[in-house]
Parts: sequence; C-alpha cells; structure tokens
Amino acid sequence: MRDTERGRDTGRGSSRLPARNLMWDSMPGPQDHALSRRQMLSHPGVRIQKLCDRVSSSTLLDDRRNAVRALKSLSKKYRLEVGIQAMDHLIHVLQTDRSDSEIIGYALDTLYNIISNDEEEEVEENSTRQSEDFGSQFTEIFIKQQENVTLLLSLLEEFDFHVRWPGVKLLTSLLKQLGPQVQQIILVSPMGVSRLMDLLADSREVIRNDGVLLLQALTRSNGAIQKIVAFENAFERLLDIITEEGNSDGGIVVEDCLILLQNLLKNNNSNQNFFKEGSYIQRMKPWFDVGDENSGWSAQKVTNLHVMLQLVRVLVSPTNPPGATSSCQKAMFQCGLLQQLCTILMATGVPADILTETINTVSEVIRGYQVNQDYFASVNAPSNPPRPAIVVLLMSMVNERQPFVLRCAVLYCFQCFLYKNQKGQGEIVSTLLPSTIDATGNSVSAGQLLCGGLFSTDSLSNWCAAVALAHALQENATQKEQLLRVQLATSIGNPPVSLLQQCTNILSQGSKIQTRVGLLMLLCTWLSNCPIAVTHFLHNSANVPFLTGQIAENLGEEEQLVQGLCALLLGISIYFNDNSLESYMKEKLKQLIEKRIGKENFIEKLGFISKHELYSRASQKPQPNFPSPEYMIFDHEFTKLVKELEGVITKAIYKSSEEDKKEEEVKKTLEQHDSIVTHYKNMIREQDLQLEELKQQISTLKCQNEQLQTAVTQQVSQIQQHKDQYNLLKVQLGKDNQHQGSYSDKTQVNGIQSEEVGRLREELEELKSNQELLQSQLAEKNSLIENLKSSQTSPGTNEQSSATASARDSEQIAELKQELATLKSQLNSQSMEITKLQTEKQELLQKTETFAKSVPVPGESEAGMATKTTDVEGRLSALLQETKELKNEIKALSEERTAIKEQLDASNSTIAILQNEKNKLEMDVTDSKKEQDDLLVLLADQDQKIFSLKNKLKELGHPVEEEDELESGDQDDEEDEDEDDGKDQGHI
Repeated sequence: MRDTERGRDTGRGSSRLPARNLMWDSMPGPQDHALSRRQMLSHPGVRIQKLCDRVSSSTLLDDRRNAVRALKSLSKKYRLEVGIQAMDHLIHVLQTDRSDSEIIGYALDTLYNIISNDEEEEVEENSTRQSEDFGSQFTEIFIKQQENVTLLLSLLEEFDFHVRWPGVKLLTSLLKQLGPQVQQIILVSPMGVSRLMDLLADSREVIRNDGVLLLQALTRSNGAIQKIVAFENAFERLLDIITEEGNSDGGIVVEDCLILLQNLLKNNNSNQNFFKEGSYIQRMKPWFDVGDENSGWSAQKVTNLHVMLQLVRVLVSPTNPPGATSSCQKAMFQCGLLQQLCTILMATGVPADILTETINTVSEVIRGYQVNQDYFASVNAPSNPPRPAIVVLLMSMVNERQPFVLRCAVLYCFQCFLYKNQKGQGEIVSTLLPSTIDATGNSVSAGQLLCGGLFSTDSLSNWCAAVALAHALQENATQKEQLLRVQLATSIGNPPVSLLQQCTNILSQGSKIQTRVGLLMLLCTWLSNCPIAVTHFLHNSANVPFLTGQIAENLGEEEQLVQGLCALLLGISIYFNDNSLESYMKEKLKQLIEKRIGKENFIEKLGFISKHELYSRASQKPQPNFPSPEYMIFDHEFTKLVKELEGVITKAIYKSSEEDKKEEEVKKTLEQHDSIVTHYKNMIREQDLQLEELKQQISTLKCQNEQLQTAVTQQVSQIQQHKDQYNLLKVQLGKDNQHQGSYSDKTQVNGIQSEEVGRLREELEELKSNQELLQSQLAEKNSLIENLKSSQTSPGTNEQSSATASARDSEQIAELKQELATLKSQLNSQSMEITKLQTEKQELLQKTETFAKSVPVPGESEAGMATKTTDVEGRLSALLQETKELKNEIKALSEERTAIKEQLDASNSTIAILQNEKNKLEMDVTDSKKEQDDLLVLLADQDQKIFSLKNKLKELGHPVEEEDELESGDQDDEEDEDEDDGKDQGHI
C-alpha cells in the first residue's frame, strides 16, 4: 500500500489545506528563543524534556499549545526521543484539552509522526527496518490501554478539519502496524465501526479519501468487521463515489474504493449475497464502457479496470458456493455485464494485461452456467468473414508468438466453456468428425486448431491442445466414443490414421516431456470410464509393450513422471477392460505386469504422479496459473481424475479373478440401479416441468380472474353511477313546469313498481299455500276413497253413512271450485296490472321523446343548447336503461304468472281426478243399495218359509222354540250389526 503522506497529502487534499496550517511546523513558540539553534541541535533530549514539562505543568492553554506544536516539529527528526518522553503527555492532552481543536490537532499529528513509518525519509535498509520496529513498538504502547483507541474514535466525531483529518491518519497508521489487535479493540467499542463509516459522507474530499484508506486497513482479513461495514450501507456509498469520480476513467480514489470493495466481498459469502440482492451487480456494467479506441489508456485507467475485473471475479470465483456463483452469473447475464465484457474481449487496441484479465473474467462468468456458455458460443469476432470468438481465442492459444500469460488465459477460458457443458463438448468434437469438416478449407474450425496444436513442434502448444481436447471429453462417454471416429491424413499416399493411434505414435517417438505428459493426460482422460476406447487402444498390439517397457526401465528423475502416467494409463486399461479381446483380458494384463514389472514396482511408479511437486499446486485452483512454461505440467481436472483412480487401480492390480467377477456383477447391478435412478430422475424432471407449466397456467388464470373481478367491480360502480344519474335526472325533470304532470306520473309509476312487485310476491306465496292446502285435501279424499272401498267389502254398510260421505265430498268439491275461481280472478288482476305497467312505460317513453324534442328557451346561446342537448341525451340513455330494467322485471312477472297458471292447471287436473273417483264411488254405493234390497227380499222369503215350516212341525207334534227367544236372538244379532256399522261410519 502506498504511503499516506506521500500519495495522499500531495495528490488528494494537501493543496486544499488552509495556508496557516502549512506554516505551523516552522512557527516556534515565544519561549523557543530562549535556547539557541546550536543548543537545540546539540541537546535534543533536553529540549524535548523541557517541552514535555511545559505540556504537563503549564496552566496557560497557549503555552501548552506552543509546546505541543514544538514537539510536532521535532517528532519527525527525533522520533525515538519524542516518542519515549512525550507520548503519555500527548495522550493526556487528548483527554483534557478536547475543547481546543488546535492543540488536539498538534497532538494527533505528533503521535502520527511517532507511530507511522515515513519511507521517504528512510534511505538505508537498516534504518527502514529500525523505523518499522519503532512504529510497531510505539503502536503497542499506545493500544496497551484500550481507552486510547476509544478516545481516538470519539475524536473522529469532531467535524473540525484539524482534528478529524489527523485522527484518521493516526488510526490508519495504527491499523497498518498492528491490524488484528486494533481491529479487535474497534470491534468491541460501542458504535466504533459506525463512527468510521461517517467518514465516507464527509464533504471534504481529503478526509473522505483517507477514510477509504482507513476502512481498507480496518476490513483487511476480518469477516465480522466486513459484515458490519457492508450493512452500514458501504456498497451504496462506495459505488456512488466511483460513479462521481468517473468509473474507470477516474483517479486513484476509484482504485482505493475498488480495493475496499474487494476486501468486503472476497471470501465473504454473506456480503456477496447482500451485494447481489441489493442489485449492485447491475451498477457494475458502466465500469466496462471503455468508449472509443482512440480514447487512450492511461496507466491509472488500466489499473482501475484491472481491479474492476478482479472484483467481478471475486463474485463468480470457483471457490464460492455453487448456488451463490450461479446466481451472480445469472445476474451478470441479465444486466448485460457479460455482453460488455465480450465486447472488450473482441475489441482492438486493448492493452495486453487488460485483455488477459478480461479473458479470465469471462471464463469464470460462464463457468458451469449453461445460459452464459451458450451466449459465449454465439459471440463472433468483428472480422471478415466473422469468426466465432472461440476460434479466435484458440488461434492465440496455439500461436507460440503470443505471450505465455495470454495463452494460459485462453486455455482457462476454453476449459470454463466446456465445464459441465455437454452441448459445447459435442460441438467441439463434431468439428473433428469427417461429416462436418469444411471441404473447401475456407474456414478454420476449433477441432482443426486443436489437432494442429496437438501435433505442432511447440511443446507448449502440444500440452495446451491436449488438455483442451481432454476437457472436451470430460465426463462425457458419448464424445469419447465419437472421437474414436476421427481420422487423420498423415502424409500423401498413406491411409488415414485414427487420432488415438496418432497420439500413441507420437508417444513412442520420444518427444519432449511436456508433450508426452500432455498426450498421456489426454489418453488417460479418454480411456477412463469408456470400455470401447480401451478396446481400441489395446487393439494396437504395440501399445501395451510400449507402456510396460516405459514402466519397467530405470530412468532418471525427469522421466519418473512419464513412468507414473504410463502406469496410470495401463491401470485404466485394466480397470475399464470389458474382456472383449482375449489376448488382453484383465487377468492376462495383471500377469504381464507381475512378470515384467512387479506389482510393488508398478504401484510405486503409479505413486510418482501424486508425489510430484507440481501436482499439489495444480490441484488447488482450476485456473492454470504458472510462472513460466516449464511449470506447465498438470491440469486441475486431471489431478481430480488421478485422485479418483489411484486407489481403485491399486485394488484392481491385487484382486484375483474371482473378485473381478464379483466386482463385474456389482458393477452391472449398480449400472442397472443407475439406469433406474436416471429413469426416475427424468420422470421427476418431466413432472417438474409439467408442474411449472401448471403453476404458470394457474397464475395466468388468477391474473385473468383478478382482471375480471376488477372489471365486474368497475361495471357495478358504473351501474350504480348510472342509477344515481337516473334518479338525479328524475328529480330534475320533476322540477320542470312544462312536464310536471308527466314526470309526476312516471315517478308515481316508479314508486308503485316496487310495491306491486312485493304484493305480487305475497300473492304468489298465498297461491303456494293454497296449493299445499289442496294437496292436503287431496290426501283426505284419498283416505276417504280407501274407506269407501273397505266399506264395500263389509256387508253391513248402511245408506246413511254413504249419503253423509257423498254430501261431504260434494261440499269439498264446491270449496275447491270456489278457490279455483279465486285464483283465476287473482291471475286476471295480475295480468291487468302488468298490462297497465306496460302502457305506463310506453307513455313514459313518449313523454321523454316529447321532452327531448321540445323547443329550447329563447335567449340561450348555441353553447348552452349543445350542453342541454348533451344532458338530454344522457338522460335519455339513463331512461332507456331504466326501461330495459322494467322490461326485465315484467318478464320476470310474466314468468311467475306462467308458473302460477301451471300450478292452477295441476290443481284442475287433480280436481277432475277427484270428481271421477267420486262418480265411481256413487255408482258403487248405488250397486250396494241394490244388493241390499235383494238381500232383504231373500230374507223375507226365508222368514216366510221358516214360519210355514214351524207351523207344520207344530201340527206334527214336534217341539218348537218360542218367537220371543228367536226375536231376542235376532235383536242381539241386529245390535251386533249396528255396532259394526257404527264403527265403519266412525272410520269414514
């Protein structure tokens, strides 16, 4: 970090200080003339001691102020002496003389000179180290009492420039010397961080800018303080400052704000999420509007843009949680930030370091996010004809004249483009297949560039192309199989050779180590998890002997890495072997290793990979960041493959054939299980899509429902307004003298209308009750008919009961007829009332038309006529609306009348049925009377015969019972018959 005194005082605010402030260093106090200049130089300790005594014992404020000012002038040259003797006195001044801003400012400046390390005045290295030691020691003394830091924080609340600015510089120096200890004191201090945040809102630029530097030192490597600062609205304030200063065209203040933003966001997931949710990513887009090509690239602009790109990378770093990274990537695409970066990427005249950092930034913005990867694939360079950006970048990667850092950035961009992007992998591999190669040769494809780099004479191009092609096959078995179809024409007249065979041919030719390492990494990636590729590799009879020969030899340390990679390739050929070739089955390859190499030696050579010094470095970060081409050995994704396969290959070498069979069975079971799981995953994915569609439909229907409800509400309110206007119009028309009668009739009709409707409804209820009464009477008649039918079966039914029943029936029928006549009269009255309403409606319409055609009042202007015409038209529309409502009500009444008629028809049919039943009963009664007469005649004949027979018996001398006994028996029989008849009659 650049020094405060040098970089800040001269470039930011020193020119804005008051003139008298610049003279304080050279203005001694009134008592300073007591000692000569020679005495002051020869005895600095005595001079400092006397000044300290004046500060501690003088009762006059001016005397103490002059003494502190003199100590300030001595503090730079005699730093150690002033620090040892005056620090306690200066702290005491800060505690007791807060009312005087000048003495406080002198004291703060003196403490700053004691604690800070001014590198401009330190020439020798030893003196610089000694100065740093003094600064840390004095800082430790100052913060030993935590109240001193709290006191300094309270002084920063003072608005006076001569207090606040020295206080900011002093606290910044304390943080530079012993940052963690001072951070902890500020963290536990009440409102400590909040007081410092107020510095960003200071209108004086020098204080605001140094406040940014203070917050830089405060937030360095302290997550708790970073969160507090972020939630104190730091993002908003810093972005405002960057915008005010001109974004990337701004000065060093922009750089300082960007570094502070980096401190707040780097490795702080909470602040990154807050930054994204606060829509601050959208405010980063104007930073990268670099303007015209001729606008110039100053050194500060390059620095600013470089830090801006690093800040974007902080938000999408691969080390962040995947969910947070993808959400930031999405926001960057939606706000157009990615498009802006791609514009810089394809622009001309961009400095090399900015272009390199832009490529790295674009790489991480698209890494693992399909939408951004698809967009990057569609970007074209502004050439004629246009070429895809990927092709242009690959041309730079395989060009040995390009800077090494730029080539590494292009490789990283290509890797990020293919990371978890099976679609992009397929597009790259398809450019190598015979069916898609351009026969005319007018355009160069990505596959052709990779093949060209793979077999060029530049070892770095070989390594980069091999690693790039390996990323096109990463975790994609389909493309591994497709790449087996690639054929290469090595020379004229010779048959084409497969890409796999050409790679093994180059290995056997003994090329450079970097080339062989790249090809072996490509082959290991290609053959892993692809039994078909393993079969093709083993089908060439020269490959296995070459690998065993390389592993078995005792070579130097430089060749040990190649031996380890050959062992890994041979182990992959064993582990992923499907035993389709009899000569190279798993068991035979194991026996070959045991005979020619030895299992222990094979495992030892395999371990050379992970033990290499560059292996751990490459496994830390995905970005290929190497200081020089010689260090470019391992790829990050390949280190993960080695870590995954090293253990399983070791187990596979020591396994027996029976264990291999069991493992094959387990693999098949796992594959079946994986297929089932994949099937269900696809089903779940489809169901999720269907659910999303249904949710969208539901949301659409909800919106439509809300719109319809809103429309209905508006219509209801409009109808109510129309009704109110209509009522108002009726009142206004009623006041008109010329049409008073007609409108009074209309008002009367409108007033009666609701009463008539209510009366009709009451009559309808009465009709319903009458109908229920008729139904009850009909039930009684049914019971009467049943009784009559039962009475017909009993031989002792008398005429009196039947006559009584017939009389009752006739009375009830008469009552029903009377009720029917009443209902008919009510219906007629209702129909007359409906007709009357219709006629009144016609009269009302006629009167309204007459009123509309009436002659205007003389003396009115044409404008008044137009207004009245408009009013009349509105009233007419309201009357028409009311007329429609009356029609609807009349229609409802007519429907009710029809229903009542239907009920009357039903009652008439019921009465007719009862009349028929009555006639049948009367006929049955007549028949029963005739039968009774016949029985009486027969009984009389029998009595006569019995009497004659009795007489004959008496004449013959036989005993015969007396007539009294017979009569008494007859009377008993008659009484029994009378009782039965009485019971029957009671039932009737």
